[in-house]
Amino acid sequence: MSSWFEFLASRGARIAGGRVADFGDPARELTAARDATIVADLSDNALISVSGDDATSFLHAQLTNDVQSLAVDTGHWTGWCTPKGRLLASFLLVRRSDRYFLLLPAEIAPAIQKRLSMYVLRSKVKLEDVSAAYARIGFTGQKARETIERRFQQAPASMRVVDAQDGSIAIALDASRFVIAAPMETAHAMWETFAAAAVPAGTDAWDWTSVRAGIPIIVAATQEAFVPQMANFDLIGAVNFRKGCYPGQEIVARMQYRGGLKRRMALAHVEGDVSPAPGESLYSEAFGDQAAGMIANVAPAPDGGYDALVVAQIESLARDDLRWKSPQGPALKILSRPQADAAS
Repeated sequence: MSSWFEFLASRGARIAGGRVADFGDPARELTAARDATIVADLSDNALISVSGDDATSFLHAQLTNDVQSLAVDTGHWTGWCTPKGRLLASFLLVRRSDRYFLLLPAEIAPAIQKRLSMYVLRSKVKLEDVSAAYARIGFTGQKARETIERRFQQAPASMRVVDAQDGSIAIALDASRFVIAAPMETAHAMWETFAAAAVPAGTDAWDWTSVRAGIPIIVAATQEAFVPQMANFDLIGAVNFRKGCYPGQEIVARMQYRGGLKRRMALAHVEGDVSPAPGESLYSEAFGDQAAGMIANVAPAPDGGYDALVVAQIESLARDDLRWKSPQGPALKILSRPQADAAS
């Protein structure tokens, strides 16, 4: 167990499978994620540094979003596709004065870093996993902004970065959700500051806030399953249709301008004590035994059952008759879907 996990365990964390399962009361933690403020460890996400004279042009040529126009100390969501336009990874990309940081699920990070490195060639670019040097912390809820402002002397606007004197940075994902990268030597003090104003919570509670925010995270089970628009990348500002070429760009652009998009991502809920898993199939009466969609991300819901981001046939989302695992499986309830498609 790492010294960081040992510290969290001393504060009541239950560590399982390289992630913080909970701090002893998962139901309370989920309720706090909805109604109050939580602080969560994000060690299940890796942090990759991309530096060098050609880092900007390199990332701009690989990722779905416009990296060249991204200002220093700002960030955005972006993705990396196969030549067929299918998402291999999604990232939170943060630009600093001397480097970029990519935050992505740790389970796919080594393979993604290795594959990206194959495209460096003669470019002056260095990719390095710096996860061991920084604690990744999620902080969200009613008191999050005011606490960030006290600790960092200011609270950033959405997708902007602020620095603390101890070398930590905080980026605002929206008005009440923040990701902090704290150097390991000062991370304990940073955690204590947040824990004094929040309920320490397991990864599930943070994941629930991401699901409810409609932010898709590509994991191992969903790699190459979606083109960006299926996962609503166009709606969350994670793909730019005016930038130059990147892997899969022609297919992504053709779908945007010529139509043909038949699947979209929506927020859904399923009752029960057994959790769906990313990559599992969904079915609809209109499509019989043929899968009509897939679970993208899922987390326990505060009032029981599970909330999920699902990518499914637009027709099935309109019918609201999706079932999990089989045509006769548990029913899902669509909670919200893209407005452009809700009117269709």
